[in-house]
Amino acid sequence: MKTLKNILAVAVLALAIVSCKNETQPEVKTVEVETKKDVKSELDPNTTYAKAEFTIKGMTCEIGCAKTIEKKLAKMEGVKSAKVDFSKELAMVEYDEAKVETNDLAMTVTKAADSYSVENMKTVDAFGAKKSCSAAEKAECKKKCDGKKAEGHADKKDCGDDCDKACCAEKKEKA
Repeated sequence: MKTLKNILAVAVLALAIVSCKNETQPEVKTVEVETKKDVKSELDPNTTYAKAEFTIKGMTCEIGCAKTIEKKLAKMEGVKSAKVDFSKELAMVEYDEAKVETNDLAMTVTKAADSYSVENMKTVDAFGAKKSCSAAEKAECKKKCDGKKAEGHADKKDCGDDCDKACCAEKKEKA
């Protein structure tokens, strides 16, 4: 029995010596990762892109709301760029008209959360373009400027050749 214990002790000791290593080598595994294709590289450089601006109502924060909507719009197929300005409640999207319609943009925003609504959807030539006044608005502005000149209250900025710009700015503030 004593001999059996000695043999068993030697076997356990030998097993411990053989199986223990002082330096452990990390196991190297090769994993293939599929990289997400860059959306920008899939866009056709020969396509003419339309620009849309619209107001988004119902946003409560810049990161959780505006950035989330911006990301959802930017991920849409056919969208070249999307920017959402939380403080102005304004979205500006550049998109391929053959792949995306303005209704698709509005649906993407409203699907992001029930509280969001899209208003004043319009296509523009350039983002942040100033509105030009109609002939009637220009005439009204000129009449107003002429009245200010007669009273001696006219400001050069209000009543110069760019009177129509003052008219538009004033009109925007009322809206």
